[in-house]
Amino acid sequence: MPTAESTLLDSWHHNAHSWIEAIRTGAIESRLKVTDQAILLAVLGRQPEHVLDLGCGEGWLLRALAERGIKAVGVDGDATLIEAARTAGSSPVHVASYEELVEAKVDIGRDYDLICANFALLHQDIIPLLTVMNVLLAPGGALVIQTLHPWTAAAGDYQDGWREETFAGFKGQWQPMPWYLRTLSSWINALDMAGFQLATLQEPQHPQSPVPQSLLLVAEQRG
Repeated sequence: MPTAESTLLDSWHHNAHSWIEAIRTGAIESRLKVTDQAILLAVLGRQPEHVLDLGCGEGWLLRALAERGIKAVGVDGDATLIEAARTAGSSPVHVASYEELVEAKVDIGRDYDLICANFALLHQDIIPLLTVMNVLLAPGGALVIQTLHPWTAAAGDYQDGWREETFAGFKGQWQPMPWYLRTLSSWINALDMAGFQLATLQEPQHPQSPVPQSLLLVAEQRG
């Protein structure tokens, strides 16, 4: 019987072409108006020279960083997304599942000034992956995570657990995607267990919306 984790990865494989279309046509309003800018500013605010985009998808953030003279490397578990990123830009990109990264089966480089994960940590057991990312950072490096805001996404059921994204309202043929909601305290505990400490927390918000569009965490190595 498929696990939620495997179904999550399968849904990305199925939805890859629709996702590329949605990103490149600006179909996701919250990203267009709030969250893309939020992650970009959070990364640029650390003035990194060498960045890893974990779960880079079709590579929009890699291209945005390259345009600003920042050396960026991408990694994603879906080959279709990586091929789209490779075709659209010159950044080095790697195909590797999170499991392969945890088991060090793929060399994606190290000594990064900053590692970012933009809506890319959707599975349940993120601590082993975060621990590996800690090792790949240069001394003094930072981890920037943007994710669904747990209070907004919880819809009144504020506890850790699997949820389902149906992509209702999106154009194209989409397969429903399971994803794991974690509360704010659960995020901070996971960072702590992976050897990080929270440096800053932001709640990017659209001026015309009463709820935050995302949760943005910047964490540093605990030393």
